[in-house]
Amino acid sequence: MQPEPLITTYLEMRSADQLRPKRAGSPFQVQEKTERDWRFNRDLYLRVGEQWAWIDKRSWTDKQWREYATAPELRTFAGYYDNTLTGYYELRRDAQGGIEIAYFGLLPEWIGRGLGGALLTSAIEKAWNMRPVPSRVWVHTCNRDHSQALANYRARGMVVYKVETES
Repeated sequence: MQPEPLITTYLEMRSADQLRPKRAGSPFQVQEKTERDWRFNRDLYLRVGEQWAWIDKRSWTDKQWREYATAPELRTFAGYYDNTLTGYYELRRDAQGGIEIAYFGLLPEWIGRGLGGALLTSAIEKAWNMRPVPSRVWVHTCNRDHSQALANYRARGMVVYKVETES
């Protein structure tokens, strides 16, 4: 039996007006990690990504993590429910003037509690509020991510612009 092929879907939003927000209400909030700590990015990448087999950065050294997390084009945000960490996202400005939602996800114990849409709404709003204003906000997901990831991106107003399949 052959393994399921990897299907990567790329989505984008070309205008902030496309956003269809979802709110979680108090006590959910998102805060930017203005004090850059590469360990936070590494730890959340490992904790969130473990269940989805994120492997691209798993073998990185501390030096690689430090360089990545302190790069000027990267901003990191954390979601909290009643002051308890729920998940995170990273926004990265690309060379074409867009903002990529580079990593996004909830900690395992927070999945299924209705916070994914609110966290994604925050990511898209924060991206559109960056200066200079981005040409687009984009993300990619795959069939190995959470089964509702693609639906969440679409529900917030993102549109598929490319699909890649590899075996």
